[in-house]
Amino acid sequence: MHAANVVSAVRKLAPDVQVDGVGGASMARAGATIVHPIDRLAAMGLFEAAHSLPRHVRLLLQLRRQFTAGRYSVAVLVDYPGFHMSVAAAAAACGVPVLYYVAPQMWAWGAWRVRLLRKNVRAMAVVLPFEEQFFKDRGIEARFVGHPLLDRGESCGRTALRNELGVTPSSVLLGLFPGSRSSEIGRHWPTFRKASDLLRQTVPGIKVVVAGTAAGSYPERNDVVIWYDRQQDLLAACDVVLTKSGTTTLEAALADTPLVIAYRMHSLTYAVARRAVRVGRVGLVNLLSEQDAAPEFIQNAATPAALADALRPLLDREGEEASRQRERLAGVRRQLGTPGAGLRVAEMALQLAAS
Repeated sequence: MHAANVVSAVRKLAPDVQVDGVGGASMARAGATIVHPIDRLAAMGLFEAAHSLPRHVRLLLQLRRQFTAGRYSVAVLVDYPGFHMSVAAAAAACGVPVLYYVAPQMWAWGAWRVRLLRKNVRAMAVVLPFEEQFFKDRGIEARFVGHPLLDRGESCGRTALRNELGVTPSSVLLGLFPGSRSSEIGRHWPTFRKASDLLRQTVPGIKVVVAGTAAGSYPERNDVVIWYDRQQDLLAACDVVLTKSGTTTLEAALADTPLVIAYRMHSLTYAVARRAVRVGRVGLVNLLSEQDAAPEFIQNAATPAALADALRPLLDREGEEASRQRERLAGVRRQLGTPGAGLRVAEMALQLAAS
């Protein structure tokens, strides 16, 4: 999605530029030639990603051949540092300037990788305000371009969406966001479902909707509604959401929707992460807030009872707890910059290509 916005901006600024990409339908619609589909590459976690390693190696070798052949004037790498750090090295070795968009979270863990960025990356386009100074202090050219979520269009409207779901004005709508990858959904869905079941036992008229994806399986859901591929609309319609950590927490902040954050991972991945991560919180809204904006529960702390207890005081959208959280979410929104991230990144890419 973020890369597609950059492609669209490049096509407007320089219509004759050829854009190749590793991506999907959004990038193709924006005007990129897809040289490798992205859907089979997605993985999250050290051990979860192991099965996809051969595909990544083949793709890296393919890209290295293209860099060696001089096909590209600039490489724009979007997020995904576990793979893109190697792509950056391959491009730099062939003299191709690299622009990294959506920076690796080296302020949280793996700060030793900064030297590799400094060696292989010409410039960084960062999407969190504190990242610009972090990388500049370490000798890397960086520019805060604003968060790309601000470039998305508005949802269909809260009232219309709730009517579509059959939610009356007096009813409470709880949204469940267990993730987009099958491994994430498998870890989160049973816990999220049980938490919602606990609430339904004590809150009359509560309606539960899950943000579904084609990769997901949602067994024993009873009368829980699934909305596929309508995450932004669902966030706007809900009174409160239970979500895995990640970008969804920022999307909830933009929708002004109170939230509770939970994340579970492979036990071995968690054992490594506990020793490597240098920040005390994982939710992006909490990292950007002077005070914790939303309660978060990691690994064994993410029990159905704990999540239900955290959600309960937020069910009244206008209540004291929800109002206090929405004030903090407003502070998070103010830190995300202004729309136009894709255009700014495209300008940076074209400047590097011409240098």
